[in-house]
Amino acid sequence: MRRVFLSNFAPGDTVEDVFVLTNKQFAAASNGKPYIKAFCSDRSAQITARLWSATREIFNAIPDGGFVRICGHVENYQNNLQLIIEKIWPAKEGTFDLADLIPHTTGDIDKMCQRVFELCQSVQNRHLAVLLQTYLDDEELMNSFCKSPAAMNFHHAFIGGLLEHTLNAMEVADAICKFYPLLSRDLVIAGIFLHDIAKTWELKYDTSFSYTDAGQLVGHIVKSAMWVEERARRAEEIIGEPISRPLIDVLQHIILSHHGEPEFGAARVPSTPEAIAVHIIENLDAKLMMALTATRGEKAPAEGNWTEYLKQFNTRLYRPDVAPADAETIESPQPAPGAPLPMPSIHQAPPQKLAAGAESKSPVLESAMPPNPAKLAITNPLFERDASRKK
Repeated sequence: MRRVFLSNFAPGDTVEDVFVLTNKQFAAASNGKPYIKAFCSDRSAQITARLWSATREIFNAIPDGGFVRICGHVENYQNNLQLIIEKIWPAKEGTFDLADLIPHTTGDIDKMCQRVFELCQSVQNRHLAVLLQTYLDDEELMNSFCKSPAAMNFHHAFIGGLLEHTLNAMEVADAICKFYPLLSRDLVIAGIFLHDIAKTWELKYDTSFSYTDAGQLVGHIVKSAMWVEERARRAEEIIGEPISRPLIDVLQHIILSHHGEPEFGAARVPSTPEAIAVHIIENLDAKLMMALTATRGEKAPAEGNWTEYLKQFNTRLYRPDVAPADAETIESPQPAPGAPLPMPSIHQAPPQKLAAGAESKSPVLESAMPPNPAKLAITNPLFERDASRKK
């Protein structure tokens, strides 16, 4: 059982626990003495760690991107916490819980993955369906897809984050496409499934989250678009006919433009209704996750009504939920003793199908009638004159 997480540390606290150590660097201080600088993290936070009076031998003995046990203390440096390492050695297997060190989705990965498969296989366009199936049939790729984070820091930065983000956006798309019949649901579903698929290749997440060298050089947006070309060739081999070139181009465009604007990493501005839909839907899920994490998530500070300034929103966010689900419900007022009961709504019961020749009786209206009502007679003079003519 972990004693305390990094997000709960304060200056002056002493530390002895297992952490993930990454990005170690051998550097020289202003006085010329060598020291080691690295990032230290658990599932709750990441801070800078320093080991003073270091040697090259100590540097080489410390694993980079591994689990280490650290003894030290926390200091405040330029309004940021840093961990000063006094002793460090590789952590023994079985002495720590991996779930304490690497953040993980709270959802059921198997169920979420199954739902992604169902949505992909609901695509009706034959060429697009076969193309998507080439991804779904790649067991190694899909295993990675279900484990990969969606980002390093900003949104869904946890094991299973890419799966959760993709599924959230696909479910939103499935819900709203019915309101826009001219929008191609198939392209929107496929575009969302594929928009971040190469994050399985761009990111490393075995002990901590970091970029691969190829991920830094190329990036997931370009690589995801390149994969469409490769998968289209496989799909053509399966069905024995060419995949529509415009279909490939439009699908690649959706991927290349899903960040919306070049300043946010988009290679193209969204230029089709489906590309616009994919950008808006996936951005909605990403931004809401960031906002909720900052205001009401596990890592959000408990004190204060406002977050610090958040660059991604260009403002501070108001933290409290002023309408919690457990708020006291308002009951309908009860009538005073002897007061007449209110007339029931005719919408309280659904209409019932009747057999041919059967009389229509509303159970709601019947319940509102007094018992044994007197027979009503028609006294319209017009009907009386008609009746007299028939005699």
